[in-house]
Amino acid sequence: MNYKSTRNNDVTVSASVAISRGISEDGGLFVPETMPWLSYTDLQILTDSDYVARANDILSRFLGDFTPGEVLDCVSRAYTREKFETESIAPLYELNPGVYLLELWHGPTCAFKDMALQLLPHLLSVSTKKANPGKTVVILVATSGDTGKAALEGFRDVPGTRILVFYPEQGVSPMQKMQMLTQEGENVFVSAIHGNFDDAQAGVKAVFTDAAVKEKLAAHNMVFSSANSINWGRLVPQIVYYVSSYCDLIKNNRISAGEHINIVVPTGNFGNILAAYYAKKMGIPINKLICASNANNVLTEFLQTGIYDRNRPFYTTISPSMDILISSNLERLLYDLSACDDGRVRDYMDSLSKTGRYEVDDSIKKSIAEHFWAGYCDDAGTRATIKDVYERNACVSDPHTAVALNVYQQYREKSGDETKTIIASTASPYKFAGDVVNAIRGEQTTQTDQRVLVEELSKLMLSKPPKQIAALFQKPVRFQGVCDAEAMQDTIFAALDLA
Repeated sequence: MNYKSTRNNDVTVSASVAISRGISEDGGLFVPETMPWLSYTDLQILTDSDYVARANDILSRFLGDFTPGEVLDCVSRAYTREKFETESIAPLYELNPGVYLLELWHGPTCAFKDMALQLLPHLLSVSTKKANPGKTVVILVATSGDTGKAALEGFRDVPGTRILVFYPEQGVSPMQKMQMLTQEGENVFVSAIHGNFDDAQAGVKAVFTDAAVKEKLAAHNMVFSSANSINWGRLVPQIVYYVSSYCDLIKNNRISAGEHINIVVPTGNFGNILAAYYAKKMGIPINKLICASNANNVLTEFLQTGIYDRNRPFYTTISPSMDILISSNLERLLYDLSACDDGRVRDYMDSLSKTGRYEVDDSIKKSIAEHFWAGYCDDAGTRATIKDVYERNACVSDPHTAVALNVYQQYREKSGDETKTIIASTASPYKFAGDVVNAIRGEQTTQTDQRVLVEELSKLMLSKPPKQIAALFQKPVRFQGVCDAEAMQDTIFAALDLA
């Protein structure tokens, strides 16, 4: 299994090179040359397996230059009971008959990013030994909230790595910010930026593709890589939990093998729902992929019209991990739906860079309509959904999962489709305690003390907060820096002692 660049079909690299580089030198994203197929027999075997065995099987199909022992070692280190509080790693919770929450937040940072970022450091360590032996890998991350903490925790004190995380100063929840600013580890660095997530992401991409910057790092025996979902090593583990959830439905006699399901995903950067699309391409019988956006509904408009236009107001919402107007992983979908036409992808991305918009052709629009349905939900709808689900189901959802629940209800009402459905639940409510408490109580509290808000949510949920959330209040703040987006390069050099 080799990998191509979405912007240049002449580029062919191994899995280890794709993972260690993170992004192609031409600015494109790495995608597999072919998509592995899961047969009926494969599904039977996976259904009878645990999560580690499922991950080992699926990842082995994509990591062509990893030995079987290397893949198994990586997944065995990542998915342990010491790191995940549930034995099944990604459990399914039946919300209503035929509607299931895929709980992806039982890892060390209480967000779905742990599902990939507990594995990526191990994949990257193996890849670096193959592709860049002896180099220090500098992980550069832009985050809208959850990726930053999950990456910091995953790469904390991993030998041969440094990790630098940039987040929008006013664009993450108080708990997300606290998690990052108190991060432990000798190889970690965190900085806020003046601007939004798109500014941080653009800054990271600019540094990644700057030849002079790469030369400077090389002179100090360093090389860049990424922990964002632009890195294939971050995206491929996400395919696993969609395959695994389908197997769990079979195993629990909720569906029969071969029965179609729908999947609903709250998403901003398009990586999480793209992983579900790849699971479908591998043979998982998925009817509709339902894309749920918040008020920053650029993806909703694109999937409905084929027009991508980031020239619109940017909203800071109570679902901050989705506050994104430039969805990087959409490039991978465009490449696939255009029959791997790198020229068309380059044109779309060039237009996006120069004008902030592009429109795909009719063939791609038709394919999008076949696979996807899209809707969005503003903050008022998100709060109402949190309250309604709590009162009807005694279930507390975080604001991102609530967006997905709201959009799924829109889909049901408009389509009448009662196909059994998995909804990706992407974060613990405790990470957004203030907004969740306010929503359930139907009032806006002036309380800002996160410890008090966590305690109030604990009473509403009749449960103790995760130990990693409770422990935050005892940790000292380590990082207080903030920079302009234009100054990210200088900040990176200073953090690496290269200034």
